[in-house]
Amino acid sequence: MMPALAAATDAAVPTILPLGAFELVLAAGLVLLAGLVSVLLRLGLERRLTIAALRTVLQLLLIGYILRYVFELDSIWLLAIVVMVMLAVAAHAAARRTEAYFDGMMTASLIALVASSLLTTWMVTRLIIGVEPWYQPQYMVPLLGMILGNSLTGISLCLDQLLTTLKDRRHEIEMELALGATRWEAARRPLREAVRRGMIPTINAMSVVGIVSLPGMMTGQILAGADPLLAVKYQIVVMFMIAAATALGCIFIGLLVYARLFNARHQLRAERIQTRQF
Repeated sequence: MMPALAAATDAAVPTILPLGAFELVLAAGLVLLAGLVSVLLRLGLERRLTIAALRTVLQLLLIGYILRYVFELDSIWLLAIVVMVMLAVAAHAAARRTEAYFDGMMTASLIALVASSLLTTWMVTRLIIGVEPWYQPQYMVPLLGMILGNSLTGISLCLDQLLTTLKDRRHEIEMELALGATRWEAARRPLREAVRRGMIPTINAMSVVGIVSLPGMMTGQILAGADPLLAVKYQIVVMFMIAAATALGCIFIGLLVYARLFNARHQLRAERIQTRQF
């Protein structure tokens, strides 16, 4: 356990400035400014901006009330329902973002997300931060949300790369299998390329954090009055957590696709790959 993450600093904590409806209306003016730019340049984005802004407000207010209720009630069963909904929505989003797909892909995405995200969340809350119990909603829900938000992107990119490669290079892979290569030998290179692509956004984010970008969790803690060094330590844990979860998720989904599209007779079942009609 990291003591610096478990205890607050002795420095005086600034008062958190409240935000009311008037301040939120003023903030909406920033979106109106973006809409004005769209109108002046004839970009045609004003309707999409309006819908996105309304969804942002409604979704965030809804989750705010839900989380307040979950935190106050502190029920493991209610927490389990929230976690299952988060996992199901993330799996659906990951499976729907690819052009190619196969039957059972959402189930495979769900399995990969459950295995990678819950394992990583447990390691962070139980072993690193030292929360008791490790599934305390105040820690588990936001950490799991950050993991899922990044992991589903990695899994989606990994799926898209892998399925596209298996489809486009079908004859090359089948030739390797016909010449005596095992299914693992034929699939190893596409799997490696897919996992690498799924990890690119996370690696890029880690490369520029603190120099080009200040992550949301760190910024939120600083705005809430936390010591910047403490906020930085939490952010380091979060970045490492996201990297581990994304890597595990990409590996798990790659292996599940491998098991689905390569049979025990060392054949590629490329006919199972379909193209989505958007």
